[in-house]
Amino acid sequence: MTGVEGRRRVVIERVTPEVDGGRYPIKKTIGEDVVVKADVFTDGHDLLGVALLYRRDRDPEWIETPMAFLANDRWQASFRVAELGRYRYTVTGWVDHFQTWRQDFNKKIDAGQNVLVELLQGARLIDEASRRVPKAEGKSLKEWADQLRSSDVAESGRIEQALDMDMAALMAKHPDRRFATLYERELGVVVDREKARFSAWYEMFPRSCSQRGEHGTFKDCEERLPYIASMGFDVLYLPPIHPIGVTNRKGKNNTPAGGPNDPGSPWGIGSPDGGHKAIHPQLGTAKDFRQFLEKARSHGLEIALDLAFQCSPDHPYVKQHREWFKIRPDGSVQYAENPPKKYQDIFPLEFETDQWDPLWLELKSVILYWIEQEVRIFRVDNPHTKPFVFWEWLIHEIQADYPDVIFLAEAFTRPKPMYRLAKLGFNQSYTYFAWRSTKAELMEYFMELTHSEVREYFRPHLWPNTPDILTEELQQGGRPVFMARFILASTLGASYGIYGPAFELCESRPREAGSEEYLDSEKYEIKQWDIERADSLKEFIGLVNRIRRENPALHSDGSLHFHTTDNDQLVCYSKSTPDGSNVILVVVNVSPYHTHSGWVQLDLDHLWLDPHQPFQVQDLLTNAYYRWDGPRNYIEINPHSAPAQIFRVRCRLRTEQDFDYYM
Repeated sequence: MTGVEGRRRVVIERVTPEVDGGRYPIKKTIGEDVVVKADVFTDGHDLLGVALLYRRDRDPEWIETPMAFLANDRWQASFRVAELGRYRYTVTGWVDHFQTWRQDFNKKIDAGQNVLVELLQGARLIDEASRRVPKAEGKSLKEWADQLRSSDVAESGRIEQALDMDMAALMAKHPDRRFATLYERELGVVVDREKARFSAWYEMFPRSCSQRGEHGTFKDCEERLPYIASMGFDVLYLPPIHPIGVTNRKGKNNTPAGGPNDPGSPWGIGSPDGGHKAIHPQLGTAKDFRQFLEKARSHGLEIALDLAFQCSPDHPYVKQHREWFKIRPDGSVQYAENPPKKYQDIFPLEFETDQWDPLWLELKSVILYWIEQEVRIFRVDNPHTKPFVFWEWLIHEIQADYPDVIFLAEAFTRPKPMYRLAKLGFNQSYTYFAWRSTKAELMEYFMELTHSEVREYFRPHLWPNTPDILTEELQQGGRPVFMARFILASTLGASYGIYGPAFELCESRPREAGSEEYLDSEKYEIKQWDIERADSLKEFIGLVNRIRRENPALHSDGSLHFHTTDNDQLVCYSKSTPDGSNVILVVVNVSPYHTHSGWVQLDLDHLWLDPHQPFQVQDLLTNAYYRWDGPRNYIEINPHSAPAQIFRVRCRLRTEQDFDYYM
């Protein structure tokens, strides 16, 4: 132990946010604040100076901001992240001998005690400080120290000088930090663009976009763009667009042997036409794809591509790099299995191969290829079936040069693997939302996602349906349950997605009883969708997405708060902006069958409301206004008309006459 270490008295503990002892960074988006708290204390009663240090990863120098004392040795400060990429932060603390002296000096003055010795002690501290500061400031401090010692100055004058605020400010600017403690770890922040935090995704199979009963093309997809944009989505996600293998191609409804006219599953990637860097010929050319991207951008839509690191038996990798696959004792390549399910049309890659490093580099080149085509969002298929260390390396490698790239993890697996993938770099993550149906299930799950350490690294992406998931609830609840699940997904989560047109057309037919597979699944055949059907939810979806865009409270998840209701079929929650300028209150009837009513008990503090004043709420779905008094209010929701109410809380009521006008 060095002499300096032996004289460090400050302890720094329980710094938050900190993920797994600093092993992983937290996540933020541009413009957000990182609020840092820490337990900082010392022996005895000396006062402390505590500071938060932060910097961009590439910057050598720390930026410092003082931390404020909260209570019970807890301190807090924050900094704003302004650029994409990575930041670092840590905490430092020191015993502030001058501030301690000044506090004790004041107490003795108030008690009427003699302070001549204390004046000399203060002079010594100021004199020491004068030798470690810039010359001009050092001169001023030296003059103050001399006055505190001078017997030519009356004691009252010396006391007045000791309490001078300018001198105290100058001393606070230059504390003695020789024995400061620096927290043992530098903690990380990954800063993403806003779309990693707030987005609305629409999933669509390009081959089903033709209205002519044939395989769709990117040109057909361009014609579908106004329809998708009109519903208010900002990300259009396409399942794999690569050539599809023929060997062991699946048929309609996932039958093991497909016919000559079956298009196969887009996830059976690879044919003589190419692999992961090629486009299925029937969709169009690379030039057609780039034009489609440009058209999508003109409609306010960004394209997300599926990243499925697996191969059909016809993929070029199978012939060129047999060492990248698991070989069975009979010499054949091992196909994918999840017993009793078999996927003979897919060969998984073998990440335990001796040639793992060329494999990694090749898969990285796949992403770089599509980045060159101006794709910046990737939905990753089943990442939990590939090594965690691979994803950590890959995402870090890509985002070091392209920090605007977003990776969404489609990992319907156990919680710990899901959370690990988020920690190591995935910007967004699928969730268990589809299977959380009751009020109690929703509240428990979303409290975990938004009010535990999980919120620092796991950004939930809520999907009420996918091509693989048609829940029992959607199968049985009819139009009301589709509407309710949509409102829950789009307001509980800042990011959500739907698989359409199946969702807006309320497609609910399972392949068989007890199955979550769609009957005549689009994964195995080309569908013809009547997107102009009168019973479509497209107008309703467009309205809710407009509400999302216009209300910043719904752009993040951290403020989510559940309010009490006396009916288990009514779930009530709110979100607000940090300054309370926008507050949204949502009440959803989770039963699609019956009207439910009850009383909500609002936590007015979370709504930024004065408990002694009436307030107004506006139902954004119907544009109706209501006057409420106090926390207890009556709600009645008929799921067959609108299964929810989305209120904007309006704190000010002008006059009763104005209110009557709104009614």
